[in-house]
Amino acid sequence: MGYVQLENVETDFCLKDVNLSIKRGEFVVIMGHSGAGKSTILNVLAGFIEHHGKLYIDGKLFNGVPTQKREMGYLHQDIHLFPNLNVFENIAFGLRAKKYRKENIHNEVNQMLQMLKISHLATRYPKNLSGGERQRVGIARAIITKPKVLLLDEPLSSLDSKTAEEIRNELKMLHQKLELTIVYVTHNIMDTQMLAQKVVAIENGRIIDSKI
Repeated sequence: MGYVQLENVETDFCLKDVNLSIKRGEFVVIMGHSGAGKSTILNVLAGFIEHHGKLYIDGKLFNGVPTQKREMGYLHQDIHLFPNLNVFENIAFGLRAKKYRKENIHNEVNQMLQMLKISHLATRYPKNLSGGERQRVGIARAIITKPKVLLLDEPLSSLDSKTAEEIRNELKMLHQKLELTIVYVTHNIMDTQMLAQKVVAIENGRIIDSKI
């Protein structure tokens, strides 16, 4: 059994008999046209929608487990940073919610800022960030709590090609350095070529191909 395992997963409106196995630390890219079911798989993993079939994570059945107890990092296509919090506090939000000690929060956030090369943005507010800067802050916030799985829903689709390439390289670095398990949804072939260890193709709610 994989670290993440979907067995005969279906939803009432989209997915049909989806079977997918993901290894711990694997970077999986799901490709398909708009409406094919890519984001629905992410929503099943995150617990946002009900489904039939079984979902296992690290050998444990996750059917019915509330979203807040799944320990998932989720970065949506449209990043929603807290407008009243600066970059440091946006990234620290999850750690504060988990009651981390103040000095640990300081160290963890500063380390993340350095890894993504955005330390100079620590006191800036979201309204004063570029698209690429917002994306980096969103990524940092999503992984700061060390999630079981990082879910990325077309995170580079709104960026110019140069910024997208830079963030692809940073995602690749983070994946390797932090040994993250990542499920990444896209329709961009460049994302697949640069990032994927496994490529999953989906069409009309069914997985039609899965290859390493």
